Amino acid sequence: MPPKVLISDSLSPAAVQIFKDRGIDVDFQPKLGADKDKLAEIIGNYDGLAIRSATKVTPKILEKATKLKVIGRAGIGVDNVDIPAATAKGIIVMNTPFGNSITTAEHAITLMLSLARQIPAADASTQAGKWEKNRFMGVEITAKTLGVIGCGNIGSIVADRGIGLRMKVIAYDPFLSPERAVDLGVEKVELAELFRRADFITLHTPLTDKTKNVIDAKAIAAMKKGVRIVNCARGGLVDEAALRAALDSGQVAGAAFDVFVNEPATENVLFNHPNVVCTPHLGAATTEAQENVALQVAEQMSDYLLQGAISNAVNFPSITADEAPKLKPFIALAEKLGSFAGQLTDSNISKVQIAYEGGVSHMKTKALTSAALAGFLRPMLGTVNVVSAPVIAKERGIVVEEATREAAGDYESLITVTVITDQQTRWISGTVFADGKPRILNIKGIRMDAEFGPSMVYITNLDKPGFIGKFSGTMGEAGINIATFHVGREQPGGNAIALIEIDGEMSPELLAKVQALPQVQSARPLKF
Repeated sequence: MPPKVLISDSLSPAAVQIFKDRGIDVDFQPKLGADKDKLAEIIGNYDGLAIRSATKVTPKILEKATKLKVIGRAGIGVDNVDIPAATAKGIIVMNTPFGNSITTAEHAITLMLSLARQIPAADASTQAGKWEKNRFMGVEITAKTLGVIGCGNIGSIVADRGIGLRMKVIAYDPFLSPERAVDLGVEKVELAELFRRADFITLHTPLTDKTKNVIDAKAIAAMKKGVRIVNCARGGLVDEAALRAALDSGQVAGAAFDVFVNEPATENVLFNHPNVVCTPHLGAATTEAQENVALQVAEQMSDYLLQGAISNAVNFPSITADEAPKLKPFIALAEKLGSFAGQLTDSNISKVQIAYEGGVSHMKTKALTSAALAGFLRPMLGTVNVVSAPVIAKERGIVVEEATREAAGDYESLITVTVITDQQTRWISGTVFADGKPRILNIKGIRMDAEFGPSMVYITNLDKPGFIGKFSGTMGEAGINIATFHVGREQPGGNAIALIEIDGEMSPELLAKVQALPQVQSARPLKF
């Protein structure tokens, strides 16, 4: 029997034809995504599900998806798919991360120009029969400074367009190397300098814990008076209430938003302000972009269902079915080692080195390197997958070096991830034991043996009596249980580290108390 694919959102006829031409039984029901009960009722009959944003793939839907092997999202965002639930069932989730980059970049430029010349308000006024020529006094963009926050695939296109418009482009992106900045023709700056210098600010970064409200009241106060802000990336990058207050005060001259914290945005604090331009999440809404992502997802899903090839998966690397059993535990190890380093890295990255020793050196190390990079980049960039991670690293000019060695010392296999920044070099080693669980063996030359836990705390401290007791007491007072406690040190009385698994999460207030403990040099919460 040929595999069966359900298309529950609107997809182009050409994409539907790709499935048919490849011999796949396709069921095209473009309005089904809005009916969750009906989708849950029939999803058990299909091997693949192709969607856009209207279909919400919840745990309830996945529970009924007894045959489902792959979910293909025509677009970059996979917020409408429960990734952990899909992964637990062994369902591959694919997206199309680069199909709408030009369209989104062009929309940002369009909003910037509309904002500069007050086009929407002037159009409404003129079509209402008014002739308010003196009311709409715009500003030129030539020779103005454009600040780009996030200079990845979309941000770099916006920067290029800004340069073409004779703007001075400055960019903030911790993953952008000086060499890549030169290639793009932008000046790399720190965020505070971007706020201080930019006449226009445009955001092109994912929404993560680190980027949420990257523009808040404090940031706005540090900006040039009369700045204009454009957001075509994600709602939540800007504190909307703080922005409204700044618009009312005149600190911000105008704002143009395509995305909002709550969508559909039928009401918002930014609405009805005379200096605000809003569009209903149209960044990817062009005929070309919709066609590109539809064709791409049809090809990817067909390749997987017919040949087992995996492309642009957000929850699994590009490996064959034969390689999967051996690679799977080492992929988990590489990704967690990368995530450990990524969660502790704040400064500019110049190089990532990944070394494979012993048995693992004979495996498909490219897939392992992709997994390590995905783990490393995800804390800052959000939805990075094992396929897109090498491309994203290359775009930001991060040098990735891979090395293999036959010997692994005391262990059959060993993976070491080293991150070199402008401030320090950090490295971490680990292996997989017979139980199949990834283990940490060495952090910056300090030996230890620790499993990864969902919620952990990494502490550097002085090896002095009393630290463990005071830390445990602080956690006990906060009602936080310690699951495991692993320590290591350079030498008696010297530098030491602790890696502690806890039940629950550490609040900012509790973290501040831990950081204030005697002997503690730094403390960081980690999630795996």
